[in-house]
Amino acid sequence: MREIREMSKEEQKKKLKELEIELLKLRTLVRSGGAVKNPGRIREIKRDIARFKMVLCEKRE
Repeated sequence: MREIREMSKEEQKKKLKELEIELLKLRTLVRSGGAVKNPGRIREIKRDIARFKMVLCEKRE
């Protein structure tokens, strides 16, 4: 969390977008019947996205 808070707002938004795209790709792969190398990565990405969104909301207030 400290690393996320130390990033600039633009960096946070960029990283958040990258994570959302990666999650979309993994979900598409799973739905099409493909095997994911690391299934725990999906959960990890979802948690990271939540962390980024939480920090962005904190900065808004």
